[in-house]
Amino acid sequence: MAEGVSPVDEVLDCAVEPGHPAGFTPGLKDLRETCDWLRDNAGQVRRTLHRHGALYLHGLPVRDVDDFARVRDAVVGERACYREQATPRSHFGDEVYSSTDLPPSQSIRPHNENSYTLSFPGVLVFGCLVAPDSGGATPVTDVRSVLSGIPEPLARRFRETGWGLVRNYADHLGLGWRTAFGTEDRAVVSGYCEENLVAHEWCADGHLRTVQRRSAVIRHPSTEEEAWFNHVVFWSEWALDPDVREVFLDDLGPENLPFNTAFGDGEPLSAEDVEAMDEAYRAATVRETWKPGDVMVVDNILAAHARESFRGPRKILVAMGDEVSLSDCSPTVPPLAGFVTAAAGTAAGRAAANHAAGGAAQDGKPGRSSRGWLRSRGRSSG
Repeated sequence: MAEGVSPVDEVLDCAVEPGHPAGFTPGLKDLRETCDWLRDNAGQVRRTLHRHGALYLHGLPVRDVDDFARVRDAVVGERACYREQATPRSHFGDEVYSSTDLPPSQSIRPHNENSYTLSFPGVLVFGCLVAPDSGGATPVTDVRSVLSGIPEPLARRFRETGWGLVRNYADHLGLGWRTAFGTEDRAVVSGYCEENLVAHEWCADGHLRTVQRRSAVIRHPSTEEEAWFNHVVFWSEWALDPDVREVFLDDLGPENLPFNTAFGDGEPLSAEDVEAMDEAYRAATVRETWKPGDVMVVDNILAAHARESFRGPRKILVAMGDEVSLSDCSPTVPPLAGFVTAAAGTAAGRAAANHAAGGAAQDGKPGRSSRGWLRSRGRSSG
């Protein structure tokens, strides 16, 4: 049996300290030996992920992008794609990216990668080449604990309705659709949206608006445990700084925010709803200070990840692998292009049903999905 493996449950004999992710130090100085060790202990590594959600490997001989890519290939069986891009990243080649290129002063809330797509990476691999002077950790959050920490009536509502996401891809605010979808061709984007159950419309100013419903709670295909799997808090308008939120709403209107989330029937979230979920995240979040050569492996279904603000140079890499289909995760509601409502006889219900029909705008004219979103938020469609 490999060194550092417990004979009782065949997981790595990790150090687990309060407030920190499970950590392990292989103690190998040669990259080839390190990759061989990762392959030889792949089963133990995966079972450790299943137990803890994330595994922090200290002091690997990872000095550049090529070294990191080799470690990634030793950890994951197949590489996974990054779809519907949401934040700026640098691509270093070989499907290795910067974790994010957002400004150092900006923190990023916990989220599961690509929770809004029909398939998503099962495993994320992060690696540190340059550690910041201060801050800049990549906190991880066990979303099994998050789910148990959310008030039961709120969790039940999400189980019953799922969660809704509205995005506006505008070059002047966040990522434009060309960057997010990697094409200049509107027809390619429309084809992707139709194939992946994303209601979409081309707005008069040329930006793209999309609406989709996904399950907020899924089951891990291997452990069969329930997990809170979404971007509900991260992309809610209530997660914005209050002053920023007020400016955005005044200048853009609620229908044109870069991101916003709702219950899966299109009903808006309250500030209290978001605070209750945020509190559950805070209670379950752990962090470790990056050092060059450190690598963190994350089970993307069982653990969310985030980023703290930082000072000084920072170069954290990320790669994704072992893609999982939403259909294999027992979603509590089926994915939809838009919203759907149980109260179909109400005005709000009829408006939300327009989303489910996937009505898109043509030639800059408002489509059914846009009108449904405006009405579901109590605004006139004009």
